[in-house]
Amino acid sequence: MKQIVCTVCPNGCALKVERDGEEIKVSGNKCKRGENFAVSELIKPMRTICSTVKTNRADIPVVPVRVSSEIPKEKIFAVMNEINSVTVSAPLKRGDTVIENVLGLGVDVIATSGILSAGKGGETI
Repeated sequence: MKQIVCTVCPNGCALKVERDGEEIKVSGNKCKRGENFAVSELIKPMRTICSTVKTNRADIPVVPVRVSSEIPKEKIFAVMNEINSVTVSAPLKRGDTVIENVLGLGVDVIATSGILSAGKGGETI
């Protein structure tokens, strides 16, 4: 048996997940989303990453980025190593790809701010 807290909605249900062969039983959930979350966490846990990448500008040393979709939990540190190895230069707009198809996962690392966009200071967060 595994105990986890559901993070899908504000209820924060304390879930109990039991696996018997191929059958997975979930209890403690107040909605169907909790059951789906627990099964996903047991079979293939996924996560999102929000971070920053370095720039080549002294006045704006970092810009915020995120992954375009969830990644497998076990790939977090490898993706972070890729993010930490990048230095970007201007111009860079919100939504621009910083790392395409990071680690072959089918997920891009994208800018979440246009602070490096062309023009007067770009857009601020």
